[in-house]
Amino acid sequence: MSQYYNSNRKSNLYRPHSPEPFKVSRSKIDLFLECPRCFYLDRVRGVGRPPSYPFNLNAAVDTLLKQEFDVHRAQGTQHPLMEKYGIDAIPIPHEDLDQWRHNFTGIQYLHAPTNLLIFGAIDDLWQNSKGEYIVVDYKATAKKEEIKELDQDWQDSYKRQIEVYQWLLRQNGYPVSNTGYFVYCNGRADKEAFDGKLEFDVTLIAYEGNDSWVEKTIVDIHKCLNKKAPPQAAPGCDYCSYLEAARKQK
Repeated sequence: MSQYYNSNRKSNLYRPHSPEPFKVSRSKIDLFLECPRCFYLDRVRGVGRPPSYPFNLNAAVDTLLKQEFDVHRAQGTQHPLMEKYGIDAIPIPHEDLDQWRHNFTGIQYLHAPTNLLIFGAIDDLWQNSKGEYIVVDYKATAKKEEIKELDQDWQDSYKRQIEVYQWLLRQNGYPVSNTGYFVYCNGRADKEAFDGKLEFDVTLIAYEGNDSWVEKTIVDIHKCLNKKAPPQAAPGCDYCSYLEAARKQK
C-alpha cells in the first residue's frame, strides 16, 4: 500500500531460526518502543514507514563539529566549549572511532541470548580524568528560545539514544560515565541579514543516563520478531491510525 515504504531488501528481514545474527540498530530500538507493530512490519515484513526528508543541514553541522573536535582530539586539548562549561574531559582518540561513527557499522555488540546484533553510530567520544568514556551527541535546530535542557516528551528519544550508546560501550568492556552530553546548536534568526551564513548559539547539556532498560527491551524485541502476526499498534501511533482509517474508508 502506498502509505508505507516497501524496502524490498529481503536479506535484511528477520528469519526465525537463522544462525546468522540479526542486526538491530539504535533507531530500530526506538521504533520498537514507539510502536511494536510498525517495528514488526518493518523488520519482518519489509514494510517500513514512509521515509522522512533528509536533514542535510543537520548532517553538515555534524560533519563540521566532528572536524572541529577532531583537531583537539589530535592535539590532546580541550575544545573551548568544554573549557567554557568546566568539563573534566578531552576528546579522546580511539582506533575504532571512525568505525563507531559510521552509520552502517557503528559500535556493535552481539546479544547472545537472542542472537541480535545491536549497533549504533556515535557522534563523539570524550574521556574524563577517571578514565571513563563519555558519550556525546550533536543536535542542531532553530528555535527562538534558548535551549538549556531536554524537557520535551519528544526529546526522550534523544536520551534513549545516549543510553543505548552507553550500554554498547559497556558491553564492549569500556568504563563509561553515566553523564553524557549533548552539543546543541541553535540557529539564530535574529540577525539583520542572512549574508550567506547561518550563525548558531552552541550550548552543552549534561544528561545522566540509565541504561537499565536496554537489556529487557532487546529481549522484548526478540519476542516481537518471532510473533506469527503483527502485534497491536501502540496507542496514538499516527501511522497505524492512518492505515486503519484508510482500511475503513476503503
